[in-house]
Amino acid sequence: MSTLRIATRKSPLALWQSEHVAAALRAAHPGLEVTLVPMSTRGDEVLDRSLAAIGGKGLFLKELELAMQRGEADCAVHSLKDVPMELDPGFALPAILERADHADAFVSNRFDSIDALPQGAVVGTASLRRQAQLRARRPDLVLRDLRGNVNTRLGKLDAGEYDAIVLACAGLQRLGFDARIRTRLDAPDWLPAPAQGAIAIECKDDDAHTAALCAALDHAPTRTRCEAERAMNRALHGSCHVPVAAYARLDGGRLHLQGLVGSASDGRLVRAEAQAPAADGEALGAEIAHALLEQGAGALIALEAEPDTGPFRS
Repeated sequence: MSTLRIATRKSPLALWQSEHVAAALRAAHPGLEVTLVPMSTRGDEVLDRSLAAIGGKGLFLKELELAMQRGEADCAVHSLKDVPMELDPGFALPAILERADHADAFVSNRFDSIDALPQGAVVGTASLRRQAQLRARRPDLVLRDLRGNVNTRLGKLDAGEYDAIVLACAGLQRLGFDARIRTRLDAPDWLPAPAQGAIAIECKDDDAHTAALCAALDHAPTRTRCEAERAMNRALHGSCHVPVAAYARLDGGRLHLQGLVGSASDGRLVRAEAQAPAADGEALGAEIAHALLEQGAGALIALEAEPDTGPFRS
C-alpha cells in the first residue's frame, strides 16, 4: 500500500482543505494511505503587519515547498488565490479542484450590506483588492487591517473591533459559517481575487507518481477559468502588493473574463472585460491586462507597488 503525505498549514481552513483533498484522493485511489503533515508558515506567524509588508502571499507556500524538497512531504494543498503567478522552479500544479463559491462575503452583526453601514463605519480587511473596491463604493469608511485565520477574524468582529469585515464566502462555508454571510459581493459589481474559491495541489515537477495520483482530482472547467484569471494577473505583474481582481465564467465553449485594477489609497478603479473561445484563456487574460493598462492601470500599479513596512494605515 502506498502512502501520500500532504504538507499543510495549521489553520482550521487549511486543515479542512487538506482533509477534503485527502478524502478525495482516498476515494479516487482505493487502498491509498494519505496523511497530513501540518506546518506553520511565516505568513501565519507574523500578524501585526500586512502581507505586502512581509513579502506577500508566497510566504504561505515557502515552508511547504521546502518540506517537499527535504522529502518530508509529497505534495501540498493551497488556496489557489494564494499561489504566486509563477511557481518556483521545480514545482507544478497537477490538480485544481472544482471551484467553490468565488464571491466575497460582507459579514456584520448589525448591518445587512455595505450600503447600510453608517458614515465612518470601521471595516476590517487585509486585502488591498477589497480595500480598493470598498473605497470606490464608500470613501467615508474607515478601513483597518484584519489578519489571522477565519475564526480569529470573526472573533474580532464579535468583540466589537469592527462594524463589518469582508471575507471569502468559500472559507466561511467550508468551516460551517454560512449563516455569518449577510451579503454576497459578486460580479459584475464586485470582483474576487483571481482563482478565489479554488483549491490547488502542488508537487515537485519531477515526481510523476504523485502528479498522476493528484491529477485524478483536476477539474478542467475550473482550471480553464482560473488559468485565464491568473494569466491576466501575470501579465499585470500582479501580487498582493497590487489590488487586482478577476472573474471568468464559462458559457458553453466561450470564456468571459472581467478584470479590475484599483488603488487601495483612493478607490480609483479601472475595469475591462472580453470573451474568447475557452481554449484561448491565456490570450484572453493577456488581452484584458492590455486593456486595463491602456486605461491607466500601470499608474495605479506603480502607486501601490511599494509595500508598507509598518502597521496598516487606515
